[in-house]
Amino acid sequence: MSDIPRWFSDTKEGHSQWYIERFRTMAREGTDLAGEARLIDAIVARGSRILDAGCGPGRVGGELFKRGHDVVGVDVDPELIAAANEDQPGPTWLVGNLVHLDLANGAQSEKFDAAVMAGNVMTFLAEGTETDVLRRLSGHVRPDGQIVIGFGLNRGYALEKFDADIASAGLLIDQRFATWDLRPFTADSNFSVTILRAS
Repeated sequence: MSDIPRWFSDTKEGHSQWYIERFRTMAREGTDLAGEARLIDAIVARGSRILDAGCGPGRVGGELFKRGHDVVGVDVDPELIAAANEDQPGPTWLVGNLVHLDLANGAQSEKFDAAVMAGNVMTFLAEGTETDVLRRLSGHVRPDGQIVIGFGLNRGYALEKFDADIASAGLLIDQRFATWDLRPFTADSNFSVTILRAS
């Protein structure tokens, strides 16, 4: 089983720079890009320690930092981490594959109060590594901490498979919504935001 994320294997050359510029343009145009961060900010205590897993160019983690949280972001793509350092100074941005995430032995050994995985990150992981990534996240969050994951349900990773991976990772589903602004999840929803709790 390969651990090379689909972010690399299933996208064309130049995709990372396109993605960076897309969100830079949206920010310049005044698009609201803080929806995910607002949800995380609402469910954690002030000054929480938050892991932004698959942080990309730092959009979510950067906003959480501005709201007073201690943020560490990890992404496998060095181009995205370089953009995060440039566009969102303040958090700690690290290059790393979530399948092998291990911050316990370094400067980031303290457990996190919560982790967030936005931007369809689950659907860009290497196929078959989803449970491993969920276990890694669980291992970095304090026992009663929360892990919030959002992704589109039309991107090749079925909700039923996600739920099976959650159970295999020993995590519990607290709540599920259809959007980051907490609209109810229904059978017709094409997006899920799931709040998990480390057991």
